[in-house]
Amino acid sequence: MDPDSHDADLRRSVASLGTLASSELGLEQLLTLVAQYAVQAIPGADGSGLTLIEPGRPNTVVATAPFVRAVDDIQYGLMQGPCVSAAADATTVISGSLGGDQRWPQFGSKAARLGVHSAISIPLLTRDGVVAAMNVYAAPKHAFDGRAAALGEAFAEPAAVAVQNAAILAQTRRLAERLQAAQVSRGITDRAVGILMSRSGGTAHESLELLRAISQTEHRKLDDVAQQFIDEAVRRARRHKDRS
Repeated sequence: MDPDSHDADLRRSVASLGTLASSELGLEQLLTLVAQYAVQAIPGADGSGLTLIEPGRPNTVVATAPFVRAVDDIQYGLMQGPCVSAAADATTVISGSLGGDQRWPQFGSKAARLGVHSAISIPLLTRDGVVAAMNVYAAPKHAFDGRAAALGEAFAEPAAVAVQNAAILAQTRRLAERLQAAQVSRGITDRAVGILMSRSGGTAHESLELLRAISQTEHRKLDDVAQQFIDEAVRRARRHKDRS
């Protein structure tokens, strides 16, 4: 394939990244698309994986093909390989013969036994540092050259922005869900406290402490205990209504 065709593939992949900003995809689906576009952008690629690095959370790993998942599982299980090195050193890493690469002897030999001999790993860099690492694999030896690396790095720049934006959006959604859950939880607890106060004539603090004591004694969530009191109050009110 001629260089002009490679440049066209890169432009198409970068253009596809631009459509992701307005998508309603989940984080893993979006990351998988980024990995797929990487396969299109980098000549010689048979498959790609992408690892999102979020401090304080398990890394999110996606793959475009089952063999990529298998190779990445080996890499992260051993914590050695081109992606680990690329993320740690914030630099592109290329190998044309994984089976004989002395940088990662355990990983390389296992990857080669799966029929994967070439790899190029590129860190996705933003002003905040490495947000993700992209692994691109091929079956033949020496599948990637300097041209492939240059195209991969050109793709990695906009890809890093797309991935970082997706991660921020996912984090915002998680926070909103937690806040909503906390509001619902507080509403349930407040209702149960009100029911207990009306029954016993005690204070809100005393009623809340009673709920907590039951929660600890019965090894149940506070929400579940509170909801039980609410359900019992509803059933009692219905029985009273039926008798009336």
